[in-house]
Amino acid sequence: MQLGVIGLGRMGRIVVDRCLDAGHDVVAFDLSAEATARAAEAGAEAADSVEDLCDRLEAGEEGGRRIWLMVPAGEAVDATLADLEPYLTSEDVVVDGGNSHFEASVRRAEATEAAYLDCGTSGGPASAEAGFSLMVGGPRPAYEALTPVFDAVATGPEGHDRMGPSGAGHYVKMVHNGVEYALMQAYGEGFELLHEGRYDLDLESVARTWNNGAVIRSWLLELCEEAFREEGIDLGDVDDYVAGGSTGTWTVQEALEQEIALPIIYQALAERFGSRADEGRFSRRLSNRLRYGFGRHEVARRE
Repeated sequence: MQLGVIGLGRMGRIVVDRCLDAGHDVVAFDLSAEATARAAEAGAEAADSVEDLCDRLEAGEEGGRRIWLMVPAGEAVDATLADLEPYLTSEDVVVDGGNSHFEASVRRAEATEAAYLDCGTSGGPASAEAGFSLMVGGPRPAYEALTPVFDAVATGPEGHDRMGPSGAGHYVKMVHNGVEYALMQAYGEGFELLHEGRYDLDLESVARTWNNGAVIRSWLLELCEEAFREEGIDLGDVDDYVAGGSTGTWTVQEALEQEIALPIIYQALAERFGSRADEGRFSRRLSNRLRYGFGRHEVARRE
């Protein structure tokens, strides 16, 4: 299958590379000529503009072109869609693989000539080799047309599914991120008590032991072990400032609208915001380092 990819940052390049590895043809474009050139070196066909990318794409067997957007959520998505609009037809399929708000995805699906798929993407750059978890919303025929690409980008057929109509994919990803906040907070608080408590403990050893058969084993716990191994059990100079917050905020806002109590997720979000005013909490320092583990986000460090 031939796929156009717009946006060649860390996540976009993974989409390109995994599709190439699976034998798909990729036409790639980024506002950065260097990023486009690097994708071409990896085997993609380079385009020098959105128009050029559309010209290079051919209709598939079912008709239409397939285009994957991996640009920052918000204005960048709307700007890219505006650039694409003159070249799209009703037979084309556009995938938004970023962290867009689900209501924005519904609006874009209604306004876009092509079939529009909102694709929540989990795993981060650390999952480049294993593949992502993909939560997709939008028309079923469009989802089925992109299944070979989803198989390639995800961990395989079990790593993706259609969640429902337009918006459902990014809705599920939004709640996923709220759960992620809560899990990070729970691990952070547990290790804070162990760190400050009555025994002199090797937290790397604790994390490793827990992750071998314990009920609370998980990838996040593996990343806790990694953090203690690489930074030391006191986390060295890792700061307690925890960045991010948009998807957690959206989750709490939706819970308020639906009158669903999410006290743990709300408190995790509050702790994240509190990290920007208060100082000293070990749990926040661990959350800061965990974000690097799964997403390769920059680690804020003490001066």
